Amino acid sequence: MMNRILIKKYHLPNLIMLLLSVCILSFPVQAQQTSPTEVDICIYGGTAAGVIAAYTARKMGKTVLLIEPGKNLGGMSSGGLGYTDIGNKYAVTGLARDFYRRIGQHYGKFEQWTFEPHVAENLFKDYVKRAGYQVVYENRLFAVKKEGIVIKEITLENSVNPSAATNRTIRAKIFMDCTYEGDLMAKAGVSYTVGREANSQYNETFNGVQLMKGHQFPDGIDPYIVPGKPESGLVWGVSNQPLLPAGSGDKKVQAYNFRICLTNNKDNLEPITQPENYDPKKYELVLRLMEKTPWKSLQSGFIWSLMPNGKTDINNRNGFSTDMIGMNWDYPEADYATRAKIWKEHVAYTKGLLYFVGHDPRVPEHIRTEMLSWGYPKDEYTDNGNWTHQLYVREARRMVGELVMTQHHCQGKEVVTDGIGMAAYTMDSHNCDRIVVDGMVKNEGNVEEGGFGPYPISYRAIVPKSIECTNLLVPVCLSATHIAYGSIRMEPVFMVLGQSAAVAASLAIDQKQTLQKVDIQKVQQILKANPLSDGSTPEILVDNEAKANVKLTGNWKTENKGGYGPTFFTDDSKGTAGKSIQFAPAVNQAGSYAAYLYFPKLATASSTTQVKVFDGKNIKTLSFSKDDVQVVGQTSGEWVFLGNYTLPKGNKAYVEVSNQGADGVVVADAVLFVPVEQNSGNKSK
Repeated sequence: MMNRILIKKYHLPNLIMLLLSVCILSFPVQAQQTSPTEVDICIYGGTAAGVIAAYTARKMGKTVLLIEPGKNLGGMSSGGLGYTDIGNKYAVTGLARDFYRRIGQHYGKFEQWTFEPHVAENLFKDYVKRAGYQVVYENRLFAVKKEGIVIKEITLENSVNPSAATNRTIRAKIFMDCTYEGDLMAKAGVSYTVGREANSQYNETFNGVQLMKGHQFPDGIDPYIVPGKPESGLVWGVSNQPLLPAGSGDKKVQAYNFRICLTNNKDNLEPITQPENYDPKKYELVLRLMEKTPWKSLQSGFIWSLMPNGKTDINNRNGFSTDMIGMNWDYPEADYATRAKIWKEHVAYTKGLLYFVGHDPRVPEHIRTEMLSWGYPKDEYTDNGNWTHQLYVREARRMVGELVMTQHHCQGKEVVTDGIGMAAYTMDSHNCDRIVVDGMVKNEGNVEEGGFGPYPISYRAIVPKSIECTNLLVPVCLSATHIAYGSIRMEPVFMVLGQSAAVAASLAIDQKQTLQKVDIQKVQQILKANPLSDGSTPEILVDNEAKANVKLTGNWKTENKGGYGPTFFTDDSKGTAGKSIQFAPAVNQAGSYAAYLYFPKLATASSTTQVKVFDGKNIKTLSFSKDDVQVVGQTSGEWVFLGNYTLPKGNKAYVEVSNQGADGVVVADAVLFVPVEQNSGNKSK
């Protein structure tokens, strides 16, 4: 109708001029919307790594833009993973350590590794505020423009309502991909891999297909809809994939899940109701597991870790749990629509599992009763229906960069000299498939192999090959084999690598170099001299392995499991022979320091430990009880507060641990001196 009116009212030439004028008037609006934003460093992905990287770059005087495809900062660190995968606290340095110290301050402690999601997200927002950089939310990658081997600009589209009219362009000297998926890396034409390498590719032993005992079904669980009748078909969740030879490579991806935050606080609880598309047939294997191995509590089917204020971080456990095994293989390289579909299926599966355990009459009553005491916390994820904003994408794309980290690096058989961070966690892979083996249901792909200490991660593992791209850093989807990535892929490590990447990026800009030519020794020096990126006085760590700063009296045993760093010392003589160890800090700046002693809490530890602190003038004698040391989270030890001391410059001061009055094993591991201005609000806990 409108077309006929226009044609009738205007002569054809006039109509053409009118339409042209409308088009011309629209151009300036679109040009304003798509006018390129130019910064020194553009970081894609508001994960914990992205937030810390942007903070570091801004503190180093660079203009920064952080882009988050969603509406929340922190990734898994604010998305329910409150039971931090530590590995060894020695590996957590710089701003990553600062994050857990600030978490501790929130809860009235020196540092803490268990926390509520909103506490973490608020802290990440505070990093943004303190550094003063811009975050663009709900924008995702649309295109990458390269000139040769240099990324010139990227184009973003609105994540919620994509439209060419609202696309925006970002230009930067350096780009950084801090997503869990590696989309920027992939669109930039950088080599990557998905899935598991064959053991033979890098001469590994724990890569590829693995049928192990961890998170496994017991023998005898029938895989068929009608037990004993293959013709009835497989129950939901069991694939028809064959079991390939051990160590075979494939494109299967370890399972994703949600780290679930629930609460048992009745005043803060939203009941778990039946979710959309609920199908109880999906949970048939839960019933068969319960019949084979009856559940004593919810801990029989879930890792039900308690967080502060009556909340949880729930993770996968045993044969059938929160991991949606085999349903994520397409996710790493999928388009946005397909990923959204997979994500939604994971939500439905997980909420359905919680509802099933609490409501299905076939579930034992004591389990249903326990489940019904929990619900979604009203004060978490308030902008997302009290459900986490982050799917646990344990592994997606992995770059194939200048160097590939392998099992050999994890186990210390190969050691790099260009380390820009450390990892220390077990080589950990969740199951990749659920199949039929000898007529029984079995999970395949779980690996949990540890027994090694902290090891360095190569700078070359976070930069692409120089022939592919010279201004991109990838600290999350870094260059590592599937099994090595299983050790590296922890949130504290991602934060460490994000900070290191930002330092390298800043140096590359200052020196007008490609990222591959950055002087790594300078990066290492900056990280050591300015670990918090704010010019504050660094804390002083004296580990037992620092031979120049540690003096032993008597023979001490060396232990290598459960301490701070690679080793620690023990003595079981119960004071029959006088023994002591002095930890002497090299104090570069005189001042007031809070002293802490790291205490690995052994079952056989002496009930009390005797300590002397010499501040250069006076000696203070202390003792503490092992019963007063409360170990929380994935760790076997905690820092014990020894008091505040004014220390002179030099190495006159020391902390001495002795076996005087011991009635069990005396432990001597590490001593820490924290400048008091950084330690405000931190007390002995």
